[in-house]
Amino acid sequence: MSLSNSHSPRTVLLPVLSLLAAILSLCVGTSFAKSLFPEVGAAGTTTYRLVLGALILVIWQRPWRWALDANAAFRIFLYAASLGLMNLVFYMSLRTLPLGISIALELAGPLTLSIVLSRKAIDFLWIFFALFGLSLLLPITDLGSELDPLGVIYALAGGMFWVLYILFGKRLGGLPSGQSTSLGLVMAALCVLPFGIAEAGVKLIDPVYLVAGLGVGILSSALPYSLEMNALKGLSAKTFGMMLSMEPAIGALTAAVLLQEHLERMQWVAILCIIIAAAGCAATATRKT
Repeated sequence: MSLSNSHSPRTVLLPVLSLLAAILSLCVGTSFAKSLFPEVGAAGTTTYRLVLGALILVIWQRPWRWALDANAAFRIFLYAASLGLMNLVFYMSLRTLPLGISIALELAGPLTLSIVLSRKAIDFLWIFFALFGLSLLLPITDLGSELDPLGVIYALAGGMFWVLYILFGKRLGGLPSGQSTSLGLVMAALCVLPFGIAEAGVKLIDPVYLVAGLGVGILSSALPYSLEMNALKGLSAKTFGMMLSMEPAIGALTAAVLLQEHLERMQWVAILCIIIAAAGCAATATRKT
C-alpha cells in the first residue's frame, strides 16, 4: 500500500511506531523464548509460540465468520506449513547461534528473492553487500566467523521457508486477512506440535512453563502480527521493507541486553552489510501496480 501525497508526517508516525514496536516485541519475545530452551527445548518453545499465539488470534479474529472452501483451505495450509517450519528451524538455529546473527542469516532468503525478481543493475550493489556480509558470517572462508555449521544450516533453512511463506502468502490475497492469519497460525501450530511433544513431552502442560509460553506467544506472535497489520495500512511497501531490514540489529542489541550475547566486531560489520543490502533492495524495488 503506497502513501498518498496527502499523508502528513503525523499520519505516518503511528504506522512507523507500530512497526518499530512490532520488531522490538518480536526480538524481546524471541530472547525470552531462548531462555526457555533448557526447560522445553527449541521445538517445545516453538510450539508455545505458535499454539498460544494462534489461540489468541483465533479469539480476536473469529475466523469462523467467513466461509472456507477446500481450495482456500489448501492454500492456507501451504502458507501455514511454511510458517510453522520457518519458526521451527529458526528456533533450532538459536540453540547455537546468537539472535542477531540468526536473523541476519534468515534474512538472506527473502533478500535473494527480492533481487531475483527485480533484476535491476543497482541490485548488483546489494548482492555485493549481501555476499560480503555472509562471507563474514559463514564458516566457509578465512574471513568467516567460527559459527556452528548446523546452526547456520538451520538459519539458512529458515530463510528458504521464509521465501515459501512469502510466495504462498501472496496466494491468499483474495481471502479476509483475519481468516488467513488466524487459521494459518492454527495450522502452523498443528504442524510443529508433534515436534514439541516429542522434545518436551508433559513439560508442555506444566503451569509454570505454560505461563512463560503465553508470554512468548503474545510477544513473538500475537502482538507483532497485530502491530504489523496496523503498520501496513499506513506505510508503503518500500518503507515497510526498509524498516524491517533493521531487525537483525535490533535483535542483536536486544539479545545483548537480555541474554548477554555480545558479538564480535566483524560480526557487527556482517550484520550491517546485510542490513544495507536488504534496505537498499527495498528502497530500489520496482513498484508493482
